[in-house]
Amino acid sequence: MQVSEIKFLHYDILPRYIFILAFIKVYHSGEWLRTRKEYNMGKKLMIVDDDPDILIAIRRIFEKEGFEVLTVDSGKDCLYELEKGFKGVILMDIMMPFMDGWDTIKEIVEKGFAPKVTISIVTAIGTPRHEKINGLENYIHDYIAKPFDVKQLISNVKNSIAM
Repeated sequence: MQVSEIKFLHYDILPRYIFILAFIKVYHSGEWLRTRKEYNMGKKLMIVDDDPDILIAIRRIFEKEGFEVLTVDSGKDCLYELEKGFKGVILMDIMMPFMDGWDTIKEIVEKGFAPKVTISIVTAIGTPRHEKINGLENYIHDYIAKPFDVKQLISNVKNSIAM
């Protein structure tokens, strides 16, 4: 092997070697994971509803749109996921057993989770004029009545993310 061949091989391998070292450094520092989480934060959606058919239907809709979707069937489970670090959009049903949507939203506000999430109500109660909404208006981004138009729901959630 001649010197010129060795020099050629050296310059061919060097950029790959530097890239691999840089990747290892970023990966082990946790920067890669943080960057990935920050990118996905805007595409996270939690659906809170006691009706399994609604959970499955909305989940399928938003997974096709590229969202990371989490489904829970109670306000208590919603709060648990928030404690674990969920950040994103929450589609909240109002009429649920044990802890209804209003009480869940109050808990979200009281526990300080409100700045990390955008809450939209999706409910069969057709009007946002409800006595329990008093004091919570600032924390509710949207009020969507069931049955809803799928395209409008997708648009509303994407607008929530853009805020």
